[in-house]
Amino acid sequence: MGARQAAAVSGPRRPGAPAPAPVKRQSLRALAFDVVAPITLYYGLRSIGVGVWLALVAGAAAPALSALAGLITRRRADGLGLSVMALLLVGAAASLLTGSPRVLVARDGWLTGAWAIWFFLSLRARRPVTFVFSQPLLEGRRVFDPAARRWVAPRAVSWDALWDEVPRFRHIWRVTTVIWGAALLADAVTRLVMAWTLPISVVPGLGGALWPVTFVILQVITNVYFTRSGFWLILRGQPDQQHSLAVRPRIEALARR
Repeated sequence: MGARQAAAVSGPRRPGAPAPAPVKRQSLRALAFDVVAPITLYYGLRSIGVGVWLALVAGAAAPALSALAGLITRRRADGLGLSVMALLLVGAAASLLTGSPRVLVARDGWLTGAWAIWFFLSLRARRPVTFVFSQPLLEGRRVFDPAARRWVAPRAVSWDALWDEVPRFRHIWRVTTVIWGAALLADAVTRLVMAWTLPISVVPGLGGALWPVTFVILQVITNVYFTRSGFWLILRGQPDQQHSLAVRPRIEALARR
């Protein structure tokens, strides 16, 4: 997953504008170092006769090195990056002490579980992590209007203003954070079960395949919830009566500012 906290933007981008280049680059780098590199290194090294333990350590080192590079570039502590490196060191040490490479294979499960806890803890922060991640990617982008059967520009109101003024908007993002935290926790449990029950040779590949499965399921559930909760209506400035009679006047007042 390679989550990295994206910088929040102060206002909406031009409707239909693409996601900022830094966000796209971070996503591609995370995919390369956190998913592709570990699997490629493990099976590549095993194919030339390298031992299981060393191949697993080499694969796990890729995301750790990516996190270290991020720490050096930003020149400040990143809790997520530190957790990646700490889990690699602890897993390698525990694997050596126990003589079982399964401790290393289970690393992704523990890491995903840590992400789940982080999502839940962010509910007590000023803004939950799903909002912080999504704002640079989605704010100001066109939304689909099923009545008009076309993509339309959202109301010219920043997400920051919606967060401050519209309780329904805040509730939606908190529920979304719970959904993602629960899904990540289920993903973590699945990875730990695989690590301790399946042949070690198949776990890295299955673990890599599980990432897109979890992500696609989460995208479907999130978008269904957004539709049912009235999220897209709020962005269009058209909340229906089922969700809140008070939302439309607030959005109109915000748009006039």
